[in-house]
Amino acid sequence: MLNSISSQASKLINLTKKKYIKTKTKIIAVTSGKGGVGKSTMTANMAYLFSLYGKKVAVLDADIGLANMQILFNLKPKVTLFDYMENKAKIKDIILSTPYSNISLIAGKSGHTFAHINSSDIYSRVVCDIAELNEFDILLIDTGAGLNEHVQEFLSVSDEIVALTTPDPSALTDVYALLKMLSSSKKRLFLVFNQTTNYKIGEAITKSLKDLALKNRLNKNFMVKYIGNVIPDLNISTTGRLRKLFAKEFAGSGSALDLDKIVHNLVKEISC
Repeated sequence: MLNSISSQASKLINLTKKKYIKTKTKIIAVTSGKGGVGKSTMTANMAYLFSLYGKKVAVLDADIGLANMQILFNLKPKVTLFDYMENKAKIKDIILSTPYSNISLIAGKSGHTFAHINSSDIYSRVVCDIAELNEFDILLIDTGAGLNEHVQEFLSVSDEIVALTTPDPSALTDVYALLKMLSSSKKRLFLVFNQTTNYKIGEAITKSLKDLALKNRLNKNFMVKYIGNVIPDLNISTTGRLRKLFAKEFAGSGSALDLDKIVHNLVKEISC
């Protein structure tokens, strides 16, 4: 297990040797080790809240083969990021307007395979090309679950990484694997807990993860920053099924206010 994680870390270090991008766009990856923790839903709603802070946001659906962000934004895209990769569309053609002001979507395609192109950095190049347009304040990348090569590639070109997890033991195991991988090549990781009843639960678990990292002698300069939790809320799944965003439809709810605090913390961090 540990050898496997070390191997993944080495691959990620190699991927971080990318060209310098001169752009105002902050690239933020939202990821999780385990699937089913609400990552895509939170990413879409974070985009909406970022827009309320005056940010122009692009969302890249980077869950390769399992894309569903178009559902959350109630769109039926005619072009996707794969059309750009296959030279069937220009970069600006795949940036789609959404029903929300200052939010654009670069859609994926569920069930699509891209095995016939062997370039190892094809996905990271798409990210760089969007950033180099210099049109967005924030590019949010909704990665797939797990730590496969596609996910690693998206993480490698991100300025900041937000890991979404739950208190479930298997989810925490995956988050620690992510933490261990990133500690060799990144400066910090933002941690968000979903489906937790209060802030202190996430705070205590984060401390335990930090203690474990120190015990295992991970990079002591690598920071894990807990930036908030989102309480359980049936409105979240309800609005998702209706192709709406809970942060807008239930703006005064506890879950929406929790997520707003998280976005507020991120705005402060990336503005430093």
